Parts: sequence; C-alpha cells; structure tokens
Amino acid sequence: MPRSAREGAIHVAVAADGALHYAIPGSPETLPPVAPRALSLAWDAARAAAAAEAWGPHRTLAFEGGAVMALADADAACWAEAVDRAVGLGTLPGLALCLRLLALVELLGRAAWARGLFAIAADGIELHPALLAAAAAAPLDGGARFDETGMKRLLSNRIAGAAGAGAETGVAGQGATR
Repeated sequence: MPRSAREGAIHVAVAADGALHYAIPGSPETLPPVAPRALSLAWDAARAAAAAEAWGPHRTLAFEGGAVMALADADAACWAEAVDRAVGLGTLPGLALCLRLLALVELLGRAAWARGLFAIAADGIELHPALLAAAAAAPLDGGARFDETGMKRLLSNRIAGAAGAGAETGVAGQGATR
C-alpha cells in the first residue's frame, strides 16, 4: 500500500474555474467509520451552511481503482463545503464524514422504512440516535451509498438493544437527537 494511503492523505487540486479535484487512495467501501457525534455535528454545520446559502465549489472525487463522483449539485456542494470547513476533506476521516452525511441524506430520501427514525420540525430535522450510530458505522458501497438491507439490520439490532436496555432500567431507549 502506498505511504499516502496508509496515512489517509488525499491530494487536492484546484482547477482554473475553482472546482476542487480530489485524488483519493482506496475506494468508498474502504473509508473508515466515524463517531456518531461527529456525524451529528456535521449535520448541524451543513444545515447552518445551507441556511446561510454558503454554497461550495464543484468537487470531483477520483477514487483509486477508477470510481469518480461529482459533487456538483448545489446542496451536495454546500454540505461538502460545510464539512470541509469544519473538519477538512483532505483526509480519509474527513472525507468519510462528508460521504456518510450525504449518504444519510440520500437514504432518508429513498427509504420509506426510515421515516420513523427522523422527525421534521420547524427548526430542522431530529434524527434517532440509532440512525446516527448506524450511519456512522455502516460501510458505504462503491457509489458511496448505504446498503438498505445492511442499514435495516444494523438499526434493528441497535433499536432492539436500546429497547431491551430501557426495559431493564425503566428508561425508554427510543429518544431522538440532532
């Protein structure tokens, strides 16, 4: 394995038009897990950036092995910019945080079964702690998305475990967090 891949170094180049190009050692599937709290803070930072209309530049992610992703959508570019400002996208952990955040948004948009794990309110979206924990730990696929079956399995285990622990202690294990 090249030295930069071991260290998590990502080569970033700026194009003449301001677009950012990332040369990433490894593939989306090899990105590390992140802390649930980091994912929650990234969610909040991204929401704040969107509210402030702090749109980021177009980003192209070129993974080792040939996979290429473009973060050209205004919302994805904004959220990526927020994560870049907060923790940096020049390392594998920072990139993993950004892609997990985007994968979570994508999952919430397509997976009807996940609707009970978040609530939309006037001040934002509240995410169930088990959903954050699963998104922080679940592997990404080659397209930097979450596998629905794997996420369902992780969530059912986490929620069942939390409910069991709550029953033993007399505390409900189904709270929500941001």
